[in-house]
Amino acid sequence: MTWLPDEVIAHLRSVVDEPELPGGRYRLVRRLGTGGMGTVYLADDLSLDRQVAIKVLRETASDEMSLRLEREARTIARLEHPSIVPIHEFGRLADRRPFYVMKYVAGSTLAQAIGAMPARNERLRLFLKLCDVVAFAHDRGVVHRDLKPQNIMVGPFGELYVMDWGIAKVGAEALPGGAPADTGATDHGTILGTPGYMAPEQRDRGGAAVDQRADIHALGRLLAFLLGGDAAAAAPAALRAIVARATAPEPGDRYQTAVELGAEVKRFLDGERVKAHPENALQAAVRFLDRNRFVVYLVAAYIVLRVLVFFLGGR
Repeated sequence: MTWLPDEVIAHLRSVVDEPELPGGRYRLVRRLGTGGMGTVYLADDLSLDRQVAIKVLRETASDEMSLRLEREARTIARLEHPSIVPIHEFGRLADRRPFYVMKYVAGSTLAQAIGAMPARNERLRLFLKLCDVVAFAHDRGVVHRDLKPQNIMVGPFGELYVMDWGIAKVGAEALPGGAPADTGATDHGTILGTPGYMAPEQRDRGGAAVDQRADIHALGRLLAFLLGGDAAAAAPAALRAIVARATAPEPGDRYQTAVELGAEVKRFLDGERVKAHPENALQAAVRFLDRNRFVVYLVAAYIVLRVLVFFLGGR
């Protein structure tokens, strides 16, 4: 009996497991990653001479998972935004498993990217981009329901992408007080999301019970993550107040939109008063001095100069 080396066996197994895409347009290069619903491959688009990513439903997936992957493709297709990876094609394999072709994003996850961003304000500006894309999705009636560092990619030029819309909630029901809509093939009480980023109502009542304010909670957790975790005790009080309001246990006590949350962070970056953080007179004075540092220095220099002129001129 001939024994094959383990690496040869592993290679043969990977080749056998690779899906055979119809039409001959795409040539698989390598596997990029595998999740609970499917596997993503890097592939060559032979027609347009470019590289793409292809997500294929795993062989053992249920019919519900098949519907969810198709729904994910349709959800992404309706969200045409620079920070949402576009879909190029949707199809089915010979065994009827669905797949879709999308832009290949070369970059790092948010958790990896922030290592090269030591400056707090740089991280906050990246967070503003995230608020913008989430606000766009909410405006289109889509709640992501699984915002976390692993689902956010940062490109080599600072591009930001929100990935993995597989459990998104779609339709008017995504908005507070909206009408019934497509809930994403989940039953009431089914828990969808990631511990540590799920809103309390998402954890306790299931994915069908949430609206866009669940994403606001996740954004608050992401802001805390960008500040160093657990709202970063060393962060300014105003930023800690923003995190606290975004992650409030009751949805009604949070920021009600991603636009509102982003505006608060921008106010902090611009040196303005943050609404979530009541200031005393001393804090307001410190913020004013910090915001107008150049003018303060200029006035101080002028006063010192006049004092020197007065004393030197009187000698």
